[in-house]
Amino acid sequence: MALYADENFPFRVIEELRRLGQDVLTAFEDGRANQSISDSDILSRATQLNRAIVTLNRRDFKRLHANAPEHAGIIICTEDPDRLGQARRIAEAITQAGDLRAKLVRVYRQK
Repeated sequence: MALYADENFPFRVIEELRRLGQDVLTAFEDGRANQSISDSDILSRATQLNRAIVTLNRRDFKRLHANAPEHAGIIICTEDPDRLGQARRIAEAITQAGDLRAKLVRVYRQK
């Protein structure tokens, strides 16, 4: 699955997702970090690249999904200190969801 990590997403999770075989491009690698780019523009960029966005910014991306559901996918996550576990849960959620286009996938921290 092709993913796009917004600039605040934990890099350790990104590294583990890559190790698990996920294709992850970060906003930083795409030259879009530290520029105050809106979430809407980040989602548009991810969609343009046919990548599902992965983010901790749940509130804004739920709103974006509700207002413009035509995107390559949105994976919203809770903050989780277990970075490796979080990456595994994201990978599992991707597998379960199948085609992510126009889907909002939630990945929560385990209790």
